[in-house]
Amino acid sequence: MTASATTPDSSASPSSSSSWISRKVGSLRAEKGDKPAPPERSTHERLQATLRRGSEALAPRALRRVLTDLQEVVAPRVSEIEAGRRAQAVADWYAAAAPEERRDLWLLMCEQFAPDASQVQSAQQRYSEAAGTQDAPQAEAHLRRALVSPRTRLLQRFAVFPQGMRFLVDLRAELLPQLKADRRLLPLDAELEQLFSTWFDVAFLQLRRLSWDSPASLLEKLIKYEAVHDIKSWADLKNRLDSDRRCYGFFHPRLPDEPLIFVEVALVDAMSDSVTPLLDEDAAPADLKRATTAIFYSISNTQVGLRGVSFGDSLIKHVVETLTEEFPRLRTFATLSPIPGFRSWLAKQGAAQLAQLPAKERAELARALQAPGEPEIAQVIAVAADGGLQLTPKSPVRQFVTRCAALYLGRETKDGRPLDAVARFHLGNGARVERLNWAGDPSAKGVKQSFGLMVNYLYDLKRLDRHRAQLAEGRIPVSSEIDGLCKG
Repeated sequence: MTASATTPDSSASPSSSSSWISRKVGSLRAEKGDKPAPPERSTHERLQATLRRGSEALAPRALRRVLTDLQEVVAPRVSEIEAGRRAQAVADWYAAAAPEERRDLWLLMCEQFAPDASQVQSAQQRYSEAAGTQDAPQAEAHLRRALVSPRTRLLQRFAVFPQGMRFLVDLRAELLPQLKADRRLLPLDAELEQLFSTWFDVAFLQLRRLSWDSPASLLEKLIKYEAVHDIKSWADLKNRLDSDRRCYGFFHPRLPDEPLIFVEVALVDAMSDSVTPLLDEDAAPADLKRATTAIFYSISNTQVGLRGVSFGDSLIKHVVETLTEEFPRLRTFATLSPIPGFRSWLAKQGAAQLAQLPAKERAELARALQAPGEPEIAQVIAVAADGGLQLTPKSPVRQFVTRCAALYLGRETKDGRPLDAVARFHLGNGARVERLNWAGDPSAKGVKQSFGLMVNYLYDLKRLDRHRAQLAEGRIPVSSEIDGLCKG
């Protein structure tokens, strides 16, 4: 049989044949690699298709079936109870679905249940034309109705069945990390956040005290969700619920066994400068008759899916009112808080702070660091991290780091808001930066975050509104002590 013209010469060496094959395979791979990946199809395109493409999770037929199930949830003539039953069936499917299939459901919610663009545009034009006239109220009402998307009704009906609220909160927790990679999901996130802000308004929440007598299942939640100072054992938890302590949480009627946020409070006779005695399991309970100060030493949000829904301000207000009724002698309400962003900020901004030191102080710092030339921020950080807890008040290293911490908390802002996350929370509630505490948290976590430094935020009940107004003007409320450190 005569060899085809396209067949390699049989007399060629094995090495030359393999070389030819390698070149061909390599060229094919290169051609394939040069082609840009096709853009992801929208659900509108996929619903009209016959075959699944590439990495799409649900085939068009399955996608149409899920869309039909969602449409049946919001069918106008369906009762709320029946709608809730249908929503629960979709939730059951979702529980067994793969992550990629869940994402397809999110995309359907975003793209197939959006507001009618033409109706919104018409309502906006009508509202604009009616501005300042007697038709303005009607035009505004018309615009508000046009802006309500079918997606709103869909989510409302998911909240009907018994575990519906839990389903929606968990869905958003799963959705949030995907927003940066796929901006098509933003409408669903925004709608959920808006609905949660209404459903979880403080008017619908219950403040409950958590004690050692609370159900074990609820106490386990405290251990699970504690975000500031890890609860290491049941003995540790019992200490935090002792007679000189209080723990309060906000609960929602549809999530009765889940604290949405909780705060741990120590009742003491002076503002605390260290968390160590507060967490000491062997320490005797404080004398409540002498208690004049309530220290909020841990506040933990528990539900990732409720990000953006603020509870802290209301929680602290309610707790202060409750404590004042029980202990009329309480006069001071303050926190003992971590400074989670300080060390990373100092690593970036510390060199600039060193450059601003007077020559005499730089020389003293260099001698303390045993540096042959000018002090470097890496040396400061190393000393503060490795042996900073033992530094005396007169130590140049301790003085420099403390001054930088005061600047970080009392001056540094981004977009008009305090740079530190914990500072944003408390200052936004009307507190002020009161005092820095060296070695306030000697734990490995405390050293890693802020060399062990902690801060007291003071809640002066008569000045909360004044402090908020000051913050709105871009000025961080601070005590005279912190202000003095900032000025050097």
